[in-house]
Amino acid sequence: MKDFDDIQTLLKEDLAQTDALLQSRLSSNVALINQMSGYIIGAGGKRLRPLLLLLCARATNYQGEHHRLMAVVIELIHTATLLHDDIVDESATRRGKNTANEVWGNAPSVLVGDFLYSRAFEMMVEPGSMKIMQILSKATNEIAQGEVLQLLNCQNSALTEAEYYQVIERKTAVLFQAATQIGGMLSEIDSTQEQALKDYGLHLGNAFQIIDDVLDYESDSATMGKEVGDDLAEGKTTLPMIYALANTSGSDKQLLEEAINNADNSKITQVVQILQSVDAFGYTRTQAKKSADLAKSSLKDINESPYKEALILLCDLSLARKS
Repeated sequence: MKDFDDIQTLLKEDLAQTDALLQSRLSSNVALINQMSGYIIGAGGKRLRPLLLLLCARATNYQGEHHRLMAVVIELIHTATLLHDDIVDESATRRGKNTANEVWGNAPSVLVGDFLYSRAFEMMVEPGSMKIMQILSKATNEIAQGEVLQLLNCQNSALTEAEYYQVIERKTAVLFQAATQIGGMLSEIDSTQEQALKDYGLHLGNAFQIIDDVLDYESDSATMGKEVGDDLAEGKTTLPMIYALANTSGSDKQLLEEAINNADNSKITQVVQILQSVDAFGYTRTQAKKSADLAKSSLKDINESPYKEALILLCDLSLARKS
């Protein structure tokens, strides 16, 4: 097993049935909801979070049907957060397509995001597990808090690395964690294995988001499907910028501070050059690798299988991705 296609092949039947279930559960007698839901879900993406849930269920020898249902729940929650994020960030593109708010406007996008959340909560009761409902409701609340924290921290060049991690754990890693933990819980694994999968999800989620923040400066809009420097234009202080601000002085530091504090990416070329000059991207990738290595080591109590191999491979693929 060497790439993402191999992982998808391993889960071919589960992914196909999960996709079919996702399509059927999005159905509504309100035409606009059907139209917007189809547009959003059809926009692409690797559906990494539901994939993680399926892998963890299979890695712990789950034999039932609820893993596909819960994978859909995870995807609906994630998609709802993206809808609301794009409105808050005033984003025009995602995955190379116009965002829903760009096509239909903010009001329908908020309401359809609410529909996706509520449909997810309708579905999550079906396995009849209070613990699963507790995990997902807590994760959804943590995500909301993370988004508010990020909003409060916009245009704040004094943000610390510790504060940055508080944001990314809540807005990104907790849903990874919920997916991996629930995947194992369905198999009724012991507490040691459950904690292993929970830790794996958290560390992988951190690594994924850290790389995302590097790509916002390093990649290109055609590859990413969104504009380079979007984070800077929104005044978000991410890890590359935090490191650069701590390792520059004089006019360089002033330029970076002004770019963040004014949410101004008009000097993105100069900003990138400064970040490169202090190896901010190298430092950030090193931190992402530390999180990915922690994710791998968390799996030591999980039995060997092709599914565990895929979970380990995802750590490496998350570090190497271009979009």
